[in-house]
Amino acid sequence: MKIEVHNRCSDFKSYRAARVKSLFNAETGCNFDLEAELPIEGTEWSIGVIVGPSGSGKTSLGRKVFARDLVHKPGRGWKAGEPIIDCIARDGGFDAVTNALSAVGLGNVPAWLRPYSVLSNGEKFRADLARIICEAPRQIVVDEFTSVVDRQIAKFGALAFQKAWRRNGGQCVLLSCHYDILEWVEPDWIFDTATRRFSGGRLWRRPPFDLEIRQTDGSYWPLFEPHHYLKLPRMIAAEYYVGSVDGEPVSHVCTGPRFEIGMMRACRLVVMPEWQGAGVGMRFLNAICQRQLEGGNRWGRPCPTLFHTSHPGLCAALRRDSKWKQVSAMLHGSHRGRSRDSIRKSHAKYGCKLNGGALIGNAGYGGHFRAVQGFKYTGA
Repeated sequence: MKIEVHNRCSDFKSYRAARVKSLFNAETGCNFDLEAELPIEGTEWSIGVIVGPSGSGKTSLGRKVFARDLVHKPGRGWKAGEPIIDCIARDGGFDAVTNALSAVGLGNVPAWLRPYSVLSNGEKFRADLARIICEAPRQIVVDEFTSVVDRQIAKFGALAFQKAWRRNGGQCVLLSCHYDILEWVEPDWIFDTATRRFSGGRLWRRPPFDLEIRQTDGSYWPLFEPHHYLKLPRMIAAEYYVGSVDGEPVSHVCTGPRFEIGMMRACRLVVMPEWQGAGVGMRFLNAICQRQLEGGNRWGRPCPTLFHTSHPGLCAALRRDSKWKQVSAMLHGSHRGRSRDSIRKSHAKYGCKLNGGALIGNAGYGGHFRAVQGFKYTGA
């Protein structure tokens, strides 16, 4: 495929335009020409990248890759005053939308309830990608890819997008002025507008990174708590684990005993927003649960681990992982009144009292409408 770009505009004759031509020996600024050979016709590919400095013709080239102009502009099409969860694929299923948001690393549930205009730049970037993933066009060109986000979010956002996009089976061309995302996108081909060179064959592979896991105390939880999708008290008799990359804390989870059923329980799984989409969460959770299965807890008891969540994206990831087996699913919480009565009876039986002398008996669990799903780590 040979693409020719010939952009023309007026040759201005103003005083300042004439002076610029004289001072800098510039004959004219009205013409831009670019010729590119893209041997992609008749080949199987999913993601291509056109990269180069600003003003080098990326957008003009992108408009001509497909038969019609399919360039997607970031920020376009979001309705003011509506949460992003309502704006993505309005006629689609709820699970498809939440899975798309989680797939591109926007797993921060409160952000789903905010309008696009109030999101951070990183959240806007991932919301745009989630919309593309969920709408799943057969062909699309994404302009200004990663241009407005910091480079950490750019890399992992690119990684998350390419993994989710390849499951759609469409063709996507990314236009970017940043070369640092190439190995994270792992494109099928690249055209560099600076050198006018084409490269193909998926020669790029994302660099590895090591996740270091340490057992800690609860002092790290305040760092992760704002990013957890539920507001919960700390677990009783919990062991805390933190994953870090190059000394930076990136993930957190707790485990606690459920010896009455011969198991451990895992909870409070959090991955920092800038690391979401990098595959850290499942690797981290599996490593901790494997440790419990081998008796690596302070009780020295080898136990399988239960994990409960109502996060749709995490539920989907657990179902995809062969090491996990789904064991329960509730559409709503248990009866809070019965739970409260049971706790009151237990406290009265054993004489549990507060410092003021009053019986403890007003607590109760349940009464919510969250669909909670349970999974068991088998390690198989």
